[in-house]
Amino acid sequence: MATSNQFNLLTERRFVPFFATQFLGAFNDNVFRNGLIIVITFQGITVFDMNASQLANIAGALFMLPFFLFSASAGQLADKYEKSQLMRIIKTIEICLMFLSAFALVNDLYELLFFVLFLLGFQSTLFGPVKFAYLPQKLETRELIGGNALVESGTYLAIILGLLVGDLAVAHDPDNLYVLSACLIAFAVIGYMASRAVPHTPPVDPNLKLSWNIWRETIHIVGFARKDRAVFLAILGISWFWFFGSAITLQIPAYTLDILQGNQSINIVLLVTFSIGIGAGSLLCERLSGHRVEPGLVPFGSIGLTVFAIDLYFAQPVMHVTPVNSFAELLDRAGSIRILLDIVMLGAFGGIYSVPLYAMIQERADQHHLSRIIAANNIINSVFIVMAAVMALLLLNAGLSIPALFAIVGVLNALFAAAMYMALPEFIGRFRVWIRNPLGRHPT
Repeated sequence: MATSNQFNLLTERRFVPFFATQFLGAFNDNVFRNGLIIVITFQGITVFDMNASQLANIAGALFMLPFFLFSASAGQLADKYEKSQLMRIIKTIEICLMFLSAFALVNDLYELLFFVLFLLGFQSTLFGPVKFAYLPQKLETRELIGGNALVESGTYLAIILGLLVGDLAVAHDPDNLYVLSACLIAFAVIGYMASRAVPHTPPVDPNLKLSWNIWRETIHIVGFARKDRAVFLAILGISWFWFFGSAITLQIPAYTLDILQGNQSINIVLLVTFSIGIGAGSLLCERLSGHRVEPGLVPFGSIGLTVFAIDLYFAQPVMHVTPVNSFAELLDRAGSIRILLDIVMLGAFGGIYSVPLYAMIQERADQHHLSRIIAANNIINSVFIVMAAVMALLLLNAGLSIPALFAIVGVLNALFAAAMYMALPEFIGRFRVWIRNPLGRHPT
């Protein structure tokens, strides 16, 4: 089972079918969401008497709401039942939802599409605890960083491809949307076929008695997460990264339009740049950590997040005077390279920050409760994402500029990091050890 390189996992049956299953799920989610937003934005669709900007925020909220409502139940199911069978059931649900979305797309039933989006969020909620609890059952401890890095980078590659395919599918057939519908169904079916090759993964707590009281069980599983101080702080650290990432990426469309004077293609370039950074940073983690779960990488990641968020403010603090309509024009304009570098480095340091935290949870959490602890992580993540949206809305409505918001988020990141490292000095202790030899082979 041992492997000397994270990419060797891509040749092994214990990892490849699982990786393909989760990759295709993330990809299809983003094809659907991006296709829906593009259709609404560029065809002037109004639903529930709301404009495109309002609907984009509603879409994000509808997709995230199930993570808060149903993560407790999803965590119980993932601990109680065999995981490969659960994956196949969840992928079957996805196929059904894609057929429903195709029917709604070709018949212009946009209200139904928003309901499908909510159900897709529910389906993703079911998959989350299964996905992250699967890895420690199949990988050795020293493989957790590499496995999580591949999953994280694969997820963001899926986001990039989902953005592009959703865009191209709508552009190909903007009136009937048959191409988009066919893509959604085809990739759901391929994902199901991949799930059939996932090896048997026994339940960790088959005698668990299921509780369907959402609120009581939510409190219960958060209690599991709080039992280990390091695990709970890792969850808070991951949730903070979701806060940070949401506060930045949710402003990218308006930043593109209002500050850079760019168009939809420039918006996609910036999002792709961020995603490439996340993927690269995640894949670097195995090398930087010396094939071990290394908490010392977390402070290094948080330093980069603060530095480049603040520099993004200084790179372009006010609206640029020259519009751009293509990537080539953007590159030719003074200061654009700095902006792109800031965004890609935000992604890279985000990957370096988040991957060790996921691995810490998987290594240190009670394995009998791991799926429920992952579910608690998803619940807290969703709360932090909502907090980020509310904070951004309040500050921007108060007259703050988007670049200034980036700087504030960078400062808040430094404050949060300081509080987390004071609560668990191990982070700083391991950072001091790691910084002496940042390419691995660290003493314990």
